[in-house]
Amino acid sequence: MDYEGQICRAPMERASFMLPVMVGCSYNRCKFCNLFRHLDYRELPIEQIEGELKRVKEAGGCPKKIFLGDGNAFGLKMERLLRILERIHVYFPECMCINMDATVTSIQQKSDQELRLLYENGVRHLYLGIESGLDDVLAFMEKDHDTSQAYKAIERLKRAGLIYDAHIMTGVAGRGRGQENARALAEFLNRTGPAHVVNFSMFLHKEVPLYRQIEDGTYIPADELENLLEERTLLKLIETEFLYDGFHDYIEVRVRGKLSRDREKMVKKLDQVICEYEGGEKLYSYVQGECPNLQRCGSLENVWNS
Repeated sequence: MDYEGQICRAPMERASFMLPVMVGCSYNRCKFCNLFRHLDYRELPIEQIEGELKRVKEAGGCPKKIFLGDGNAFGLKMERLLRILERIHVYFPECMCINMDATVTSIQQKSDQELRLLYENGVRHLYLGIESGLDDVLAFMEKDHDTSQAYKAIERLKRAGLIYDAHIMTGVAGRGRGQENARALAEFLNRTGPAHVVNFSMFLHKEVPLYRQIEDGTYIPADELENLLEERTLLKLIETEFLYDGFHDYIEVRVRGKLSRDREKMVKKLDQVICEYEGGEKLYSYVQGECPNLQRCGSLENVWNS
């Protein structure tokens, strides 16, 4: 695959054929994100997209599940999305599931009829960066939505048959607000009923706009212990059923399972880690560099070992 940038997708898509349809992210304004800031956003030519489909077909590929990359592929214009879907089905008629990242705004920009048409053409899972259940946090981080807009967008896409998956971030609300954010997120997730939730616990990246506000004191970050406690409260408050995957890559902790079936097992694991960090020196997830080659600041060790 000829790919420009850093591959980033939900763990549920690890076995999918990733088909690039754009470079970068059409939104690219979230204060905490460094995934696409070094890239000039552009849509890839249909001929290049078809060339990749042809290459995989000729190599003997037969994907049942395809993920469109990169950031916010659902934001493409309807005509262009339908052309891409049509090309996919020409090369892989057996493909039954086409998934991608989306934003609340990109859903708002499509009519109910268009949402249903995308479903009829194989689109299934949309991954939404919900991040927080607190409107002031969403505004501060320059997300493209508030919670009321997200509720309406999710209701519309579910009516069309599309499946909603949520990305959230423990730590995003800052120091002292983890429990408040956990309660707000639990209410949001209980009401909206995602199929999957992925918690990418927040990195404090030295090369994004948020770091300037950490330096001037207008944003005070939470430490890793507070993030773990926030996640524990969130898991205890969930009343609906979904698959959950929680990452704390900086401290190498991962909690996953199905709620509510695996709740006690996940909470027990968090309790063990929380005990390790309670009473110790506060640890903050400061990093630098680009994914997947992030380094811990100070030690310059890689966050992920290849």
